[in-house]
Amino acid sequence: MRRGKTATAKTPRQAAKGGEPSAPRERLLAAAGDLFYRQGIRPVGVDEIVAEANVAKMSLYRSFASKDELAAAYLTERDERYWRWWDGIAAKHPGEPRRQIKALFLSLAERTTHPRWRGCPFTNAATEFPEPDHPARKIAEANKRELQRRLRALAEAAGACRPAALADQLVLLFEGAYTTAQTFGSDGPAKAVADAADALVAAQLGVARRKR
Repeated sequence: MRRGKTATAKTPRQAAKGGEPSAPRERLLAAAGDLFYRQGIRPVGVDEIVAEANVAKMSLYRSFASKDELAAAYLTERDERYWRWWDGIAAKHPGEPRRQIKALFLSLAERTTHPRWRGCPFTNAATEFPEPDHPARKIAEANKRELQRRLRALAEAAGACRPAALADQLVLLFEGAYTTAQTFGSDGPAKAVADAADALVAAQLGVARRKR
């Protein structure tokens, strides 16, 4: 979900017809991922998924025991993709936690104001599935806990006077950007999220310096 010129992704059906076959499980996961992200997990039916993937319905149940298991696989793949994004941004500023925080929020602003943004898949899943034992919700909650943990580690490394509090504040900015981008669009408050994060970090570092 980045700005600029990117190759147009083929749907699983297009790939299958275009001489680029993939295993049924891969096509099902790709089709479900696209549909789940655009429409939500609950509204999408199994028939729609198998039609988009261009496979027989039996192939779905050979690959996934249930739709819930398919939803969990979709979120697991998104979770892995999410942390690859995070690690790639952080790797550009090794040993510089404050710059890493700023870079992450700049990228967050770019992602969430993209025209195709449909919200955070983990926030969306947690909203759809309030049941604490649902596999999709468990993955969503784990992603959010890891986000909080990583932000706290960055806050500590940057020298924040209250790293846990700063991490909570930065989590709120993440969630706010995810949500307001859907209601306000590309020109909404989400584009200012990096400046807001920088102000919170600067305030905590300023207090830390005054205490020395």
